[in-house]
Amino acid sequence: MEILKVLVGEFKGKTIESYNLRNSKGFGINVLNYGAILTDLLVPDKDGIIENVIMKYKDLNVYEENPSYYGALIGRTSGRIAEGKVLLNGNVLSFNKNYGLNQGHGGDIGFNKKLLEVKTNANENEAFVEFYYLSPSGEEGYPGNLNLTVRYTITEDNEFKISYKAISDEDTLVNLTNHSYFNLSGNCKEDILSHYLYIDSDFLIELNENSVPTGEIINIEGTPFDFTNPKTIGRDIEEDDYQLKIGQGYDHPWILNGGNDIKLKLYHKASGRQMDVYTNQNSVVLYSLNFPDDELLECGKKPARRDALAIETQCPPIGEDNIFVKYSILRKGEEYDKETIYKFSII
Repeated sequence: MEILKVLVGEFKGKTIESYNLRNSKGFGINVLNYGAILTDLLVPDKDGIIENVIMKYKDLNVYEENPSYYGALIGRTSGRIAEGKVLLNGNVLSFNKNYGLNQGHGGDIGFNKKLLEVKTNANENEAFVEFYYLSPSGEEGYPGNLNLTVRYTITEDNEFKISYKAISDEDTLVNLTNHSYFNLSGNCKEDILSHYLYIDSDFLIELNENSVPTGEIINIEGTPFDFTNPKTIGRDIEEDDYQLKIGQGYDHPWILNGGNDIKLKLYHKASGRQMDVYTNQNSVVLYSLNFPDDELLECGKKPARRDALAIETQCPPIGEDNIFVKYSILRKGEEYDKETIYKFSII
């Protein structure tokens, strides 16, 4: 296992470093100390060609604002908070509305824009980079001093693991995720419509016209959101369905079934790459890049609709009338402990 620290630039006088982890097969990650941003996830194809399977900006400086949250740590809460308000312990918490009528992805300056402390370690079986951040009480309107640890690990079995731990000195809200956009064709050679997708889920959380949960749960059997039998992402994405119209594609939370089985599987036939996702989170938000930004990618083109799939394992977003807020509450002194594993293979 190998870890290389590389100085890559500065954001407003802050030193930005990339931590590059590789196993003996060349599988690995590059990740910044800013926002724990994953810029590269390097995976071999069926011919042994190693390519990046996530979206990456060409210009490092774009990551300072990161308009589409490429690869970033999202927090304190991922997803939207309806009307920017939450009732916690009888008190109304008010957040800035940086997502139209709602708050989104931690506010104006979420964890995706924080310079993090780092430590690394490696042995013959795995290597990790660990990020630390103390989010002070009141930051972006959240109560409690929150001590956060996020570890990115790679293994000799071509696994990439993200482990989240947090503890607060007051009751607060925590719902963390990573916002990488996946495309297993490698180096964004084609869109994701031909990728096969499986989701271990029978129910979808209904969204209103402002893309926040209504509290209703939809049985997805026979709908465009049914991936219990693997199908291509493009097969039903343009169907005449109200939920699809709201997001102009997939941009919804699926409720994951219980157990330790594979929760999501993504497969690209031409490359032979398959990614199996395991998690102890209870839902996943999938976003089919319905509104791409205009920044140049590392692969030499600008992103287009459906070029990638964001896979955000998390708790359900907080919707109308405080719905689902219970899943995001972290009580004083309790530990937030979540993990997602991405295991790659060739089939």
